[in-house]
Amino acid sequence: MSSAVEVPLESLDRALEVSFRDAALREAALTHRSYAFEHGTTVTNERMEFLGDSVLGLVVTDMTYRSYPELPEGSLAKLRAAIVNMSALADVARTLGLGQIVLLGRGEELSGGRNKASILADALEAVFGAVYLDLGLDVARDLIERLFRPRMEAYVRGEGERDYKTILQELASQELRAMPEYRLEERGPDHEKEFTATVFLSGEPVGTGVGRSKKEAEQQAAREAYARFAQQLGEANP
Repeated sequence: MSSAVEVPLESLDRALEVSFRDAALREAALTHRSYAFEHGTTVTNERMEFLGDSVLGLVVTDMTYRSYPELPEGSLAKLRAAIVNMSALADVARTLGLGQIVLLGRGEELSGGRNKASILADALEAVFGAVYLDLGLDVARDLIERLFRPRMEAYVRGEGERDYKTILQELASQELRAMPEYRLEERGPDHEKEFTATVFLSGEPVGTGVGRSKKEAEQQAAREAYARFAQQLGEANP
Protein backbone atom coordinates (compact mmCIF):
# COMPACT_ATOMS: atom_id res chain seq x y z
CA MET A 1 0.00 0.00 0.00
CA SER A 2 1.36 3.41 -0.87
CA SER A 3 2.00 5.97 1.85
CA ALA A 4 -0.45 8.36 0.15
CA VAL A 5 -3.25 5.90 0.87
CA GLU A 6 -2.01 4.40 4.11
CA VAL A 7 -2.45 7.38 6.40
CA PRO A 8 -6.13 8.16 5.64
CA LEU A 9 -7.10 4.49 5.67
CA GLU A 10 -5.50 4.05 9.07
CA SER A 11 -7.84 6.72 10.39
CA LEU A 12 -10.55 4.05 10.17
CA ASP A 13 -8.97 2.27 13.13
CA ARG A 14 -9.32 5.38 15.27
CA ALA A 15 -12.90 5.95 14.18
CA LEU A 16 -13.87 2.34 14.95
CA GLU A 17 -11.70 2.09 18.07
CA VAL A 18 -10.19 -1.16 16.76
CA SER A 19 -6.75 -2.07 15.44
CA PHE A 20 -6.63 -3.98 12.19
CA ARG A 21 -3.88 -6.59 12.07
CA ASP A 22 -4.26 -7.12 8.32
CA ALA A 23 -4.08 -3.78 6.51
CA ALA A 24 -5.05 -5.49 3.23
CA LEU A 25 -8.46 -6.39 4.66
CA ARG A 26 -9.02 -2.81 5.75
CA GLU A 27 -8.10 -1.51 2.30
CA ALA A 28 -10.29 -4.09 0.54
CA ALA A 29 -13.27 -3.08 2.67
CA LEU A 30 -12.88 0.51 1.49
CA THR A 31 -12.30 -0.24 -2.21
CA HIS A 32 -15.30 0.56 -4.39
CA ARG A 33 -15.54 -1.25 -7.70
CA SER A 34 -15.08 2.05 -9.59
CA TYR A 35 -11.64 2.45 -8.02
CA ALA A 36 -10.71 -1.15 -8.72
CA PHE A 37 -11.73 -0.78 -12.36
CA GLU A 38 -9.68 2.37 -12.87
CA HIS A 39 -6.62 0.86 -11.18
CA GLY A 40 -6.76 -2.51 -12.88
CA THR A 41 -7.33 -4.63 -9.78
CA THR A 42 -9.92 -7.28 -9.05
CA VAL A 43 -10.04 -6.47 -5.34
CA THR A 44 -13.30 -4.71 -4.37
CA ASN A 45 -15.39 -4.55 -1.22
CA GLU A 46 -18.36 -6.40 -2.74
CA ARG A 47 -17.61 -9.88 -1.36
CA MET A 48 -16.73 -8.42 2.02
CA GLU A 49 -19.96 -6.41 2.00
CA PHE A 50 -21.87 -9.66 1.42
CA LEU A 51 -20.18 -11.19 4.47
CA GLY A 52 -20.57 -8.07 6.60
CA ASP A 53 -24.29 -7.89 5.85
CA SER A 54 -24.71 -11.33 7.42
CA VAL A 55 -22.54 -10.47 10.43
CA LEU A 56 -24.52 -7.26 10.97
CA GLY A 57 -27.83 -9.09 10.63
CA LEU A 58 -26.81 -11.75 13.13
CA VAL A 59 -25.53 -9.29 15.73
CA VAL A 60 -28.48 -6.89 15.48
CA THR A 61 -31.02 -9.73 15.53
CA ASP A 62 -29.32 -11.22 18.61
CA MET A 63 -29.12 -7.80 20.27
CA THR A 64 -32.81 -7.01 19.76
CA TYR A 65 -33.86 -10.55 20.76
CA ARG A 66 -31.94 -10.44 24.04
CA SER A 67 -32.71 -6.81 24.86
CA TYR A 68 -36.49 -7.08 24.46
CA PRO A 69 -37.61 -10.58 25.51
CA GLU A 70 -41.22 -9.41 25.70
CA LEU A 71 -41.48 -8.46 22.03
CA PRO A 72 -43.11 -10.88 19.56
CA GLU A 73 -41.49 -11.84 16.27
CA GLY A 74 -43.29 -9.14 14.30
CA SER A 75 -42.13 -6.39 16.63
CA LEU A 76 -38.57 -7.65 16.48
CA ALA A 77 -38.69 -7.63 12.68
CA LYS A 78 -39.98 -4.04 12.72
CA LEU A 79 -37.30 -2.96 15.19
CA ARG A 80 -34.51 -4.57 13.19
CA ALA A 81 -35.74 -2.99 9.96
CA ALA A 82 -35.93 0.42 11.60
CA ILE A 83 -32.36 0.45 12.87
CA VAL A 84 -30.62 -1.47 10.07
CA ASN A 85 -31.44 -0.09 6.63
CA MET A 86 -29.57 1.79 3.94
CA SER A 87 -30.37 5.19 5.41
CA ALA A 88 -29.28 4.20 8.91
CA LEU A 89 -26.12 2.49 7.67
CA ALA A 90 -25.18 5.51 5.59
CA ASP A 91 -25.76 7.78 8.57
CA VAL A 92 -23.48 5.66 10.77
CA ALA A 93 -20.89 5.59 7.98
CA ARG A 94 -20.94 9.39 7.85
CA THR A 95 -20.35 9.66 11.61
CA LEU A 96 -17.30 7.43 11.14
CA GLY A 97 -16.00 9.52 8.25
CA LEU A 98 -16.09 6.69 5.72
CA GLY A 99 -17.01 9.09 2.95
CA GLN A 100 -13.62 10.78 3.28
CA ILE A 101 -11.55 7.58 3.06
CA VAL A 102 -13.48 5.19 0.81
CA LEU A 103 -11.54 4.56 -2.40
CA LEU A 104 -13.55 5.70 -5.43
CA GLY A 105 -12.93 6.01 -9.14
CA ARG A 106 -12.70 9.53 -10.52
CA GLY A 107 -16.10 9.42 -12.20
CA GLU A 108 -17.86 8.19 -9.09
CA GLU A 109 -16.15 10.79 -6.97
CA LEU A 110 -17.10 13.62 -9.33
CA SER A 111 -20.74 12.50 -9.22
CA GLY A 112 -20.89 12.83 -5.44
CA GLY A 113 -20.11 9.23 -4.57
CA ARG A 114 -18.58 10.14 -1.23
CA ASN A 115 -22.02 11.04 0.06
CA LYS A 116 -24.11 8.40 -1.74
CA ALA A 117 -26.11 6.34 0.73
CA SER A 118 -25.64 3.11 -1.21
CA ILE A 119 -21.85 3.45 -1.38
CA LEU A 120 -21.56 4.41 2.29
CA ALA A 121 -23.88 1.63 3.47
CA ASP A 122 -22.05 -1.00 1.42
CA ALA A 123 -18.68 0.24 2.67
CA LEU A 124 -19.82 0.04 6.29
CA GLU A 125 -21.04 -3.53 5.85
CA ALA A 126 -17.74 -4.38 4.18
CA VAL A 127 -15.91 -2.91 7.16
CA PHE A 128 -17.91 -5.16 9.46
CA GLY A 129 -16.93 -8.11 7.28
CA ALA A 130 -13.27 -7.10 7.46
CA VAL A 131 -13.37 -6.73 11.24
CA TYR A 132 -14.96 -10.17 11.51
CA LEU A 133 -12.31 -11.76 9.29
CA ASP A 134 -9.40 -10.00 10.93
CA LEU A 135 -10.37 -9.76 14.59
CA GLY A 136 -13.19 -12.26 15.07
CA LEU A 137 -16.88 -12.27 15.87
CA ASP A 138 -16.55 -10.96 19.43
CA VAL A 139 -14.79 -7.77 18.27
CA ALA A 140 -17.27 -7.36 15.41
CA ARG A 141 -20.17 -7.83 17.83
CA ASP A 142 -18.81 -5.26 20.27
CA LEU A 143 -18.33 -2.75 17.44
CA ILE A 144 -21.78 -3.23 15.94
CA GLU A 145 -23.52 -3.08 19.31
CA ARG A 146 -21.62 0.09 20.19
CA LEU A 147 -22.73 1.73 16.95
CA PHE A 148 -26.33 0.53 16.80
CA ARG A 149 -27.52 0.07 20.38
CA PRO A 150 -28.12 3.82 20.90
CA ARG A 151 -30.23 3.88 17.73
CA MET A 152 -32.20 0.86 18.86
CA GLU A 153 -32.92 2.39 22.25
CA ALA A 154 -33.86 5.75 20.72
CA TYR A 155 -36.25 4.05 18.31
CA VAL A 156 -37.91 2.11 21.14
CA ARG A 157 -38.34 5.41 23.04
CA GLY A 158 -40.06 6.83 19.96
CA GLU A 159 -37.41 9.47 19.31
CA GLY A 160 -36.65 10.84 15.88
CA GLU A 161 -38.49 10.87 12.59
CA ARG A 162 -39.25 7.46 11.17
CA ASP A 163 -38.43 6.83 7.54
CA TYR A 164 -41.46 4.71 6.64
CA LYS A 165 -40.36 4.23 3.04
CA THR A 166 -37.14 2.59 4.17
CA ILE A 167 -38.82 0.59 6.93
CA LEU A 168 -41.48 -0.67 4.52
CA GLN A 169 -38.85 -1.58 1.94
CA GLU A 170 -36.84 -3.57 4.48
CA LEU A 171 -39.86 -5.43 5.84
CA ALA A 172 -41.31 -6.16 2.41
CA SER A 173 -37.95 -7.45 1.20
CA GLN A 174 -37.55 -9.72 4.21
CA GLU A 175 -41.10 -10.98 4.53
CA LEU A 176 -42.49 -10.92 0.96
CA ARG A 177 -39.36 -10.87 -1.19
CA ALA A 178 -40.97 -7.90 -2.95
CA MET A 179 -40.06 -4.25 -3.44
CA PRO A 180 -42.56 -1.39 -2.98
CA GLU A 181 -43.54 0.51 -6.13
CA TYR A 182 -44.86 4.08 -5.91
CA ARG A 183 -47.18 5.75 -8.40
CA LEU A 184 -47.79 9.49 -8.22
CA GLU A 185 -50.59 11.78 -9.31
CA GLU A 186 -50.55 15.55 -9.01
CA ARG A 187 -53.12 18.30 -9.23
CA GLY A 188 -53.41 22.02 -8.67
CA PRO A 189 -51.40 25.02 -9.93
CA ASP A 190 -47.61 25.07 -9.67
CA HIS A 191 -47.63 27.24 -6.57
CA GLU A 192 -50.10 24.96 -4.78
CA LYS A 193 -49.41 21.43 -5.96
CA GLU A 194 -50.94 18.46 -4.20
CA PHE A 195 -49.50 15.00 -4.72
CA THR A 196 -51.21 11.66 -4.19
CA ALA A 197 -48.98 8.59 -3.91
CA THR A 198 -50.08 4.98 -4.00
CA VAL A 199 -47.68 2.22 -2.99
CA PHE A 200 -47.98 -1.25 -4.49
CA LEU A 201 -46.60 -4.57 -3.29
CA SER A 202 -46.62 -7.48 -5.75
CA GLY A 203 -48.92 -5.41 -7.97
CA GLU A 204 -51.50 -4.77 -5.23
CA PRO A 205 -52.19 -1.27 -3.80
CA VAL A 206 -51.43 -1.30 -0.07
CA GLY A 207 -51.28 2.36 0.93
CA THR A 208 -52.18 5.88 -0.19
CA GLY A 209 -50.85 9.23 0.95
CA VAL A 210 -51.39 12.90 0.12
CA GLY A 211 -48.88 15.70 0.56
CA ARG A 212 -47.55 19.02 -0.68
CA SER A 213 -44.45 17.27 -2.02
CA LYS A 214 -43.77 13.92 -3.64
CA LYS A 215 -41.66 12.90 -0.66
CA GLU A 216 -44.40 13.72 1.85
CA ALA A 217 -47.03 11.84 -0.16
CA GLU A 218 -44.83 8.77 -0.53
CA GLN A 219 -43.98 8.77 3.18
CA GLN A 220 -47.67 8.91 4.06
CA ALA A 221 -48.43 6.08 1.64
CA ALA A 222 -45.58 4.02 3.08
CA ARG A 223 -46.82 4.68 6.62
CA GLU A 224 -50.32 3.45 5.75
CA ALA A 225 -48.91 0.37 4.03
CA TYR A 226 -46.57 -0.28 6.93
CA ALA A 227 -49.46 -0.08 9.42
CA ARG A 228 -51.32 -2.76 7.46
CA PHE A 229 -48.20 -4.86 7.16
CA ALA A 230 -47.42 -4.53 10.86
CA GLN A 231 -50.98 -5.57 11.72
CA GLN A 232 -50.52 -8.71 9.66
CA LEU A 233 -47.41 -9.45 11.71
CA GLY A 234 -49.37 -9.06 14.91
CA GLU A 235 -48.32 -5.48 15.53
CA ALA A 236 -50.17 -2.51 16.90
CA ASN A 237 -50.43 0.46 14.60
CA PRO A 238 -47.46 2.90 14.85
